[in-house]
Amino acid sequence: MSSLPSQPSFSFPGSSSNMATGAPYPLGATWDGRGTNFALFSAHASKVELCLFDREGRRETLRITLPERTDDVWHVYLPQVAPGQLYGYRVHGPYEPAAGHRFNPNKLLIDPYSKRLVGRFDWTDAHFGYRADSQQEDLSFDRRDNSRAMVKSAVVDVAHTWAHDKPPRTPWRDTVIYEAHVKGVTQLRKDLPAEMRGRYRGLAEPGMIAHLRKLGVTAIELLPVHALIDDRRLVELGLRNYWGYNTLSYFTPEQRYSDGNAITDFRTMVAALHDAGIEVILDVVYNHTCEGNHLGPTLCYRGIDNASYYWLQPDNPRFYENFTGTGNTLKLMHPRVLQMVMDSLRFWVETFHVDGFRFDLATTLGRHPGFDPNAPLFAAIRQDPVLCNAKLIAEPWDLGAGGYQLGAFATGWSEWNDLYRNTARRFWRGDENIIGEIAYAVTGSAAQFQHNGRSPRASINYVTVHDGFTLNDLVSYERKHNQANGENNRDGADNNLSTNCGVEGPSDNPAIVAMRQRLRRNQLATLFLAQGVPMLLAGDEVGNGQNGNNNAYAQDNEIGWVDWSKAGSEDDLGALIATLTKLRRDFPQLRQRRWLAGRKPDGNYDVKWLTPQAKEMTEADWNLPHARFVSYVLAPASEDGKPLFVVLNGADTPVEITFPEWPGVTCWRCVLDTSDGHDDALKLPPGANWGTHVRCVLAFAGES
Repeated sequence: MSSLPSQPSFSFPGSSSNMATGAPYPLGATWDGRGTNFALFSAHASKVELCLFDREGRRETLRITLPERTDDVWHVYLPQVAPGQLYGYRVHGPYEPAAGHRFNPNKLLIDPYSKRLVGRFDWTDAHFGYRADSQQEDLSFDRRDNSRAMVKSAVVDVAHTWAHDKPPRTPWRDTVIYEAHVKGVTQLRKDLPAEMRGRYRGLAEPGMIAHLRKLGVTAIELLPVHALIDDRRLVELGLRNYWGYNTLSYFTPEQRYSDGNAITDFRTMVAALHDAGIEVILDVVYNHTCEGNHLGPTLCYRGIDNASYYWLQPDNPRFYENFTGTGNTLKLMHPRVLQMVMDSLRFWVETFHVDGFRFDLATTLGRHPGFDPNAPLFAAIRQDPVLCNAKLIAEPWDLGAGGYQLGAFATGWSEWNDLYRNTARRFWRGDENIIGEIAYAVTGSAAQFQHNGRSPRASINYVTVHDGFTLNDLVSYERKHNQANGENNRDGADNNLSTNCGVEGPSDNPAIVAMRQRLRRNQLATLFLAQGVPMLLAGDEVGNGQNGNNNAYAQDNEIGWVDWSKAGSEDDLGALIATLTKLRRDFPQLRQRRWLAGRKPDGNYDVKWLTPQAKEMTEADWNLPHARFVSYVLAPASEDGKPLFVVLNGADTPVEITFPEWPGVTCWRCVLDTSDGHDDALKLPPGANWGTHVRCVLAFAGES
């Protein structure tokens, strides 16, 4: 790293050290081998103080007023300040909540560009800029120093040589995503060393990687790993913010998943996964921070420049716009906030070699305040040379007006498709008159995504994710059971589109157990046979459940962790998933680059929808009120390929099917049967009749 240009030096009163004014860029603390440049943005501050602490972070050893301000960036250069130095800021300015300003220099603030945080965060009333017991609430002013209970930023050297790391660069159409929590997926795996469980390094262990490779996973999508704090309410209840959607620092790997250097451990994890051909996608939360609403703590952004970092209500800037449901919303329309997010994204790609990002509540990122698919952040990402190869996934909604934006994102983005989720759940729950909807869902949801040059990979298909029931609970509970969250079962979704198959919760009734297993197989089979990108929730392969809790965000315990005890039992569907990922590899027509059209201009079909009698579907067939059966043939993607005949029987009665005629096909060979497992030896000619089982998925490869 080259040194910063020489700067005018000055002497700080009470210190013999020579210092320099430093430079306004890069933001954060940057060590150059001789000293450290500190730069902090604040447009409305009147003074910024840099506080240095001893090695334990207990005693403030030096306080320096930053001497220079350039384009609203306050900066100083300190020679001989090296990696390991702990620091924080005290920012002066008006404390006028009614005008949107909440400066309080009694509060030690972390650097928004912190690369490492040191120390323990303890909840205390001193973290609030106002007196917590005042009847004036946040209009009062608190003079207590919170530094003893506050984590400290640390100067770090992030330089690293990635000797042999080669990102997999898996094409979107070949991608299979596995959504997982770092601790949740590793904590109870007995094939991992005890000290690796619940840690980044646990994901780098051979046993974990072998499991992912066996399933056919190509990318692991990790729940948030940015540094976070646990909500005070949860701590007082003996709980934690387990999922991690409570970000404190956007550049810092969360320390709780490491026993040592989190930066090193995270890199080790990424390198090991890359060696196995598995990409790493991060779930990132740039829509809000952990500081909450107007009654929240002052830990960083609020105390540095509240009016710049957050959306405030235009008619009453004391209060925050709450598009996120968490109390505040980051204002990405502000150029410095946009810069921070872009710097963070590049940092994780360049420093940690991550392969992509899933953006939580992504509608918020495009608000001003309405949604714009060409908003500044999206435009900046589109042209950025560092992010050009990163996978970009949007959660296309937030809680504000007009927040549901499925299909509205620009070319280059993929989106979590809750329409697929809802349709698949309804179909296999037994709902009638939705065969047209399931047909749209399994062919990529064209009505939502077929525009502006977007392809089927725009749809991230899923049945379950961290937010909601697991797959096992989806077929075991009709109601949420969230009492453990301490909110009297008020939290979490009420409409889960689930079925308990006759008994709420666990059952030893053989018929119920068999039906639940079949419905799990059906959902997985439908997911992997659908156009778009399949995403699997960690633990669904082994029948993991959460006791009916559909909002386990606070359950850093056996409720939230994946239970691997059923691995190898009848509940283990790992072999089925491996079969399904192999089918996707063997049949390119399951991974289309272009949208299916049905009958093409040349008279041939790329997909042909059929009645049970193998006749082409008519408008009347699509509108049969009680229909719960869909079948279709996907044409081969090349001249030497094989067609694939797919049957989705959602009915409670067997349906006799006739095998269709198809050019060059003399027989159909079963490659998938979710009723009792498929028989490779089963071959039937076109025109043959065969009775399907109730509620099952079948697939047959055409052979000549």
